[in-house]
Amino acid sequence: IISHVYLIQSKKFPEKIYVGFTKHLTNRLKAHNAGHSIYTMRYKPWELIIAVEFADIDKAKKFEKYLKTVSGKAFLKRHFL
Repeated sequence: IISHVYLIQSKKFPEKIYVGFTKHLTNRLKAHNAGHSIYTMRYKPWELIIAVEFADIDKAKKFEKYLKTVSGKAFLKRHFL
């Protein structure tokens, strides 16, 4: 099963970013933009900045967890924002 770790950025509030994990990237982005996530509903609409595909679900979850750390956020800002 292919999994994705993704970074989205609010179009209205560009300082707001969100890192997530999903098996269905297109549907998950639609859910964020429809306001179905408590963490992202106030800052919609969102645009996809990057998605990394993983064949190993455990590695995907570990990468998502890393990106939510201080050093992971610095990595994202340095390379993608």
